[in-house]
Amino acid sequence: MASMKERGIRKRRVGRVVSDKMDQTVVVEMDRIVKDRVFKKYLRRRSKCVAHDETNMCGLGDKVMVVETRPLSKTKRWRVCEVMVKAV
Repeated sequence: MASMKERGIRKRRVGRVVSDKMDQTVVVEMDRIVKDRVFKKYLRRRSKCVAHDETNMCGLGDKVMVVETRPLSKTKRWRVCEVMVKAV
């Protein structure tokens, strides 16, 4: 049985805002680098998530940290934790 400390840890990811056209919602693209099993080259894999932005503070191109949360809508499972770098 998992203890409360193990259960309470939420995933945190850093990504870039690729869309801010919705109200209180942003689309964040997250990059990760994986090594190819056969050719041993490093490949860039990207995934998008829909995150809740309570104050509409995120803009296009911002670097943000998102944290896992309960389902807020059909597609929203992440919440914007902080804006790390504002886009120019």
